[in-house]
Amino acid sequence: MTARSLRSGEDAEDADEFDVEEALALVKEDNGAAHRAPVPPGRAPEPHAQHKATPWTEARATAARAARAVTRSARRAPVSVRLEDALGLTLAAPLDALTDLPSFNTSAMDGWAVAGPGPWAVRDEGVLAGHAEPAPLTDGEAARIATGARIPPDTTAVLRSEHGQTDEKGRLHATREVVHGQDIRPRGQECRSGDQLLPPGALVTPAVLGLAAAAGYDTLAAVPRPRVEVLVLGDELLTEGAPRDGLIRDALGPMLPPWLRALGAEVTAVRRLGDSATALHKAITRSDADVIVTTGGTAAGPVDHVHPVLGRVGAELLVDGVKVRPGHPMLLARTKENQHLVGLPGNPLAAVSGLLTLAEPLLRTLAARPAPEPYTLPLRDEAHGHPYDTRLVPVVLRGDSAVPLHYNGPAMLRGIAAADALAVVPPGGARPGQEAELLDLPWASAGIGVCFT
Repeated sequence: MTARSLRSGEDAEDADEFDVEEALALVKEDNGAAHRAPVPPGRAPEPHAQHKATPWTEARATAARAARAVTRSARRAPVSVRLEDALGLTLAAPLDALTDLPSFNTSAMDGWAVAGPGPWAVRDEGVLAGHAEPAPLTDGEAARIATGARIPPDTTAVLRSEHGQTDEKGRLHATREVVHGQDIRPRGQECRSGDQLLPPGALVTPAVLGLAAAAGYDTLAAVPRPRVEVLVLGDELLTEGAPRDGLIRDALGPMLPPWLRALGAEVTAVRRLGDSATALHKAITRSDADVIVTTGGTAAGPVDHVHPVLGRVGAELLVDGVKVRPGHPMLLARTKENQHLVGLPGNPLAAVSGLLTLAEPLLRTLAARPAPEPYTLPLRDEAHGHPYDTRLVPVVLRGDSAVPLHYNGPAMLRGIAAADALAVVPPGGARPGQEAELLDLPWASAGIGVCFT
């Protein structure tokens, strides 16, 4: 990149936003100059200090704390969402019944509404669901009734169709004992108006939508989905066709948006920036997303621009490297008061590790989703570990054990594509039969159609 190229193409539109000194610094970075990671505010630089990565569990806790710091701001205020758009959101207010359920006495079965002891004379006119309240019954009288229809006043019970028969005179007889109140759903049996049906923080599932509709709701007060912008970095990436001429297909561009949606996010944009510090700086400073997710560029190579650009925008590094394999050079930064950036490594499985380590607790907390209950299973086979770092290994679940999969290198997706979960392998590895914590993959437990809405 040359100084002239700052005035060409996309960069030319806003070249006047950069002063000369800043432009020259960005040009130097685009030419591959060495750089240092920014120093967090308030910390003096240590010229010869060895970089220390954050332990895996501490990194996850840091991401959740970062999200909690912004959940009370105006930007995270509850929103009113129509039922058809609320699936996957979290309730921001209690779901209180707006009516009794059922709101009137209803028949639980198809059959006859009967009054008093039988046999009964059957009315000519039956009772259907959705009709006005029928006339009262008198003792010895019955009326055909459909499931969900309003019970006539003075009804004793509902006799199921299969438990009654009529004689040659048209009189109804019960073929088994009739119990007072049987197969009648009394008003308020499920709840009374004002009862709390679900607390704040409940996840809106298909069943919750049905309950809300039955209770009289058209809209729900929900926590808004965190808005995420994805920035795909790397000049070597192709968006179609087979790899060729030293170029490779971009696997993260297609993979990240649905995965982020499965974590509760609204993906507002996916931008491919190449290896341009200028473009990265512009994208970060202009973004109004709650979370920016970048791919690649988090290490210290000649075109790894994430650290220098974060330093230039005054970002605060909360996590700078994690003791986990794959994915060690991931990072988490606060770029604005209510905005964070998750820097994922460029290798595909390493990026998955970054998603589950930093993006998942951050987005889950922003979306007010409950944390999944941790669980363990014994490993059927040995899982090799790193001498000092946690390792995340794709596994399939077979009965009451987890089976580690092959093809689990940082650049590989073959293992994770077949996996049900990732096993958390401690430093040093795990032997066969040893219990390991498991991180479920969204689609393994929720199903494709549910988890990606």
